Parts: sequence; C-alpha cells; structure tokens
Amino acid sequence: MKDVNWVALTVFLLFFVLVTVMGFLASRWRKADDALHLDEWGLGGRSFGTWITWFLLGGDLYTAYTFIAVPAAIYATGAAGFFAVPYTIIAYPLVFLFLPRLWSVSRVHGYVTPADFVRGRYGSKALSLVVALTGILATMPYIALQLVGIQAVLDVLGVGGSGNWFMKDLPLFLAFGVLAAYTYSSGLRAPALIAFVKDTLIYVVIIVAVIYIPMRLGGYGHIFDSAAQKFSTVNPATGKPIGSLILGEKAHWTYATLAFGSALALFMYPHSVTGVLASKSRNTVRRNMAIMPAYSLMLGLLALLGFMAIAAGVGKGVKGYNNQLAVPQLFENMFPDWFTGVAFAAIGIGALVPAAIMSIAAANLFTRNVYKEFLNPAATPADETKVAKVASLLVKVGALVFVLLMDKQAAINLQLLGGLWILQTAVSIVAGLFTRWFHRWALLAGWAVGMAYGTWKAYGISSPATKHFGGNSAEIPVIGQIGYIGLTAFVLNVLVAVALTLVLKAVKAPEGLDETATADYSADAGDEALKDAPQPAAAH
Repeated sequence: MKDVNWVALTVFLLFFVLVTVMGFLASRWRKADDALHLDEWGLGGRSFGTWITWFLLGGDLYTAYTFIAVPAAIYATGAAGFFAVPYTIIAYPLVFLFLPRLWSVSRVHGYVTPADFVRGRYGSKALSLVVALTGILATMPYIALQLVGIQAVLDVLGVGGSGNWFMKDLPLFLAFGVLAAYTYSSGLRAPALIAFVKDTLIYVVIIVAVIYIPMRLGGYGHIFDSAAQKFSTVNPATGKPIGSLILGEKAHWTYATLAFGSALALFMYPHSVTGVLASKSRNTVRRNMAIMPAYSLMLGLLALLGFMAIAAGVGKGVKGYNNQLAVPQLFENMFPDWFTGVAFAAIGIGALVPAAIMSIAAANLFTRNVYKEFLNPAATPADETKVAKVASLLVKVGALVFVLLMDKQAAINLQLLGGLWILQTAVSIVAGLFTRWFHRWALLAGWAVGMAYGTWKAYGISSPATKHFGGNSAEIPVIGQIGYIGLTAFVLNVLVAVALTLVLKAVKAPEGLDETATADYSADAGDEALKDAPQPAAAH
C-alpha cells in the first residue's frame, strides 16, 4: 500500500468540507419563491448573471477529467493530445450564433431541455424522445469519468488502496453520498455556488504549476527535449515512434476532424445547455460566449503538464503505467505537501461540480421528455421536481456502479462514444433554431443512420487495451483519409435528412405542429413576447 500523504489529505479534506457546506447552503442562496418547481431546482430560477454563468459553464465544461485526461493524452502521445485546445476555441464562435436563439425560444415557451425545444418545434414526440435518450446515454459515462478523476487523486494520496472492496472504495462512496445529498437539496444552485471555489483553485494551481515546475525541472527547453526523446522511442508492437512533438502530415485529417466534430458536439450535451438556459438574459449568453475562451487559455497551459510529467520522470520504467495518474503524481512529486493538497482539491472539486450539473441535466431530460411526455402528462410542477430529484440520484448511482464494476478503459471508450452520439442531435436542434424546412421523420431517420454508422464503425476499432471501441477515427468514405467517426456520421445524418425531407415534402407527408413563432427566437427578458409566455409546466 502507498503511504498516505497526511498533509495533502488534510488540506484536500478541508476544501471538501468547505464545498460540502456551500452545497447545502446553496438552497438558501438566491432563495426560490417556489422551490418545488423544475425551473428553480433544475435551472436555478433562470436567474444567473454573467459572472455566475461564466463560472458555472467553466465548472461544467472544464471538468476533473479534463484536468486529468488532456495532459495524460499529451504525456502518452504528444501533439495529438492538443486537439482539445483548438476545439474549444472553435466552439464558442459557432455557438455564439445559435445559443442566444435557443435561450430566447426556451424562455418564451418554458423549455427546460433541448428535447423540449425539438418537441415544440417539430411537433414530434418520437424525435423529442430520441434526443432526450441520446442526451442521457451520452451523459452517463461522462459522470462516471468524473468519479474516475476523484479515484486518480485518491490513489496518489494513498487513500483506499488496501483492505476489502468496501474499504478500498469507501472514500469514493463518501464523495458520492455528499454529492448526491446537496444536489438533491439545492439543485443547480449548489454547483453554481461551488464553481466559484473550483475555478479559482484551478486557475491558481495551473498558474503556479506552469511557473514553479519548470523552474525545478531546468526550464521549458529541458522539458521539451525530454518529451522529444520519449516520443522518438520506437514502439516494438508497431515499429513506429510512440508519439511526436509536432503532428505528422498523415494525422492532419484525424486531428482537424476530431477538433471540429468535438466543437460541434460540445454544446449539444445536456449539461452545457442547462448552464446556458439558467442565464437570466439573452445578452448574458452572448457575453459568456465572448469571454469563455479565457478557459481555453487555461486549457492550453494545463496541457503542458503532460510534457512536465515526462521531464519529471513520472511513470518512467513502470510497465503498464496508468497515464491518468501522471498529473496527480507530478503534483505530489513537485509541490510541497500542503500545495499538493490544494491541487488535489482543485481536481476533486472539479469532479463534483460537473457531475452535479450532468446529473441534473439528465434528470431534467427524463422528467420532461419521458415521465411527463409518456408516463404522466398531468404531472404538476411539484411532481416534476420530485421526479427529477429522484432521477438525479439514480443517474449518480448508475455512474458509481459503472465505475466500481467496469474497467476504467470501458468508461473512457463510452465517453468517446458519447461525443459521437450527442453530435447526431445537432441537426435537429441547431437547424431547428434557424429553419423549419427539415421534416421531422427525415430528422429521425438521419439520427438513426448517424447513430448506427458511428457505433458500428467504433465497434470495429481495436487497441492494445480493448478489442472493440478502441478509438474514434476510421477511414472517411470517398475521401479515403482517416478522420473522426462522429463527424463522418454527422455528415451522413445531414445527407439522409436532406434527401428524405425532399421526398417527404414531395409526397406531402404531415409536417407536425410548430408551436414557436419567429419573434420567439430573438426575445429577451422583459420583452412583450415573454409576458404572455406559457408556464413551463404547460410547455407541452
């Protein structure tokens, strides 16, 4: 068993206790007029201003797994791992075009989820259902990976490394229990409040790390030399270098399509939309899309930790070393124990915030688009809130069981699949914000083709770690280059939707009722369009 770092553990626990107290007190912060309303529990009363939304979205999108996985990918392969930086830069100008429209129409009609919008725009319960189920399916492994991030920190701290299975995972059980309790009690207000602590800690840790660690390692020149030396090592299994500091020409298509496809998918995730819909105004959304790239700067600095871990000799000579431990181990090796505790607290809290938002978003989808739509159409706002609270608990239990019973590689593979799956909802959501031209049945068929093709191609990819779902890139039909499967599936999705729409319009197939109006997409808080808006409970 690894010795427990008691100083780091104590600091870690102090911050954990702090955010736990904040989580429970959040129910009194910006106290709701009617706590038993899904608008209040699931969207924070749609009342968050620019800075709260900025911290909330930052805490939502830049997760503990980001903190662990991005530098881990660079530690393992080099330049290819940097795709996360350009994709977040690409994403914000794209979503600046359509997220304000989604906020406006959702505010007018009381939509809580993207599937609510799809239901109202196309008059299709089936299309709404598949968007909701896809969102839940893509979110589950994402929550599981937040728990994997906490596990990585606990492993390096030396906590829970021996004894029976219960004692080994007891710290994770406790973290899960606290997360479940304050999310149930305070809803979206809890992660919104805790995000201030989480993001502040992450900025402090990264700024200190990119200055202090290179000073101890002999500067960035030595760091990059060490990385180049490692990546030039030939892998006996493939006969090729294990990585590169500069992306090779053959990898350009893979890199570019993965970055672009990931950018398209980022704000299709239910938790991303939840953070946006919690904003109090259309301009709040627009301002946030303008200032969110500050987090991309942080992400670029964070990525450099992968090179620093190589220079520091983390995992060197250890057969089968777990790359996910590279950054936590780097922090423990380089920092004084007390600051190691601060860094681990940043990662741990960085798991709790997005896990809470993701579970709330998944619960909102189940409640509005499964329970209310199909099981209890007469559900009151209080009924919806009660069901959402229970659903959020079940989602977290499912993620915990997944982490405890399945291999960590399976969680990573499913998260990669989740990005592919959620991208297939973009046609229905984004196109619907600008045009009603697409036919609902064509969109449903396009979604099915994209999901089937993407899953089939991913299933056929093997890697040294797994027989199936071992990667996210394959040959692009017609072009012949290797590219991101999700983007290829998305293109097929669009082509099928366009072709079938032309056919269905030609035969005059029923279009479905559109309950939105042109003015709804530009309405802002206080506009006349909102004064006569239906209550959220009656949005369907």
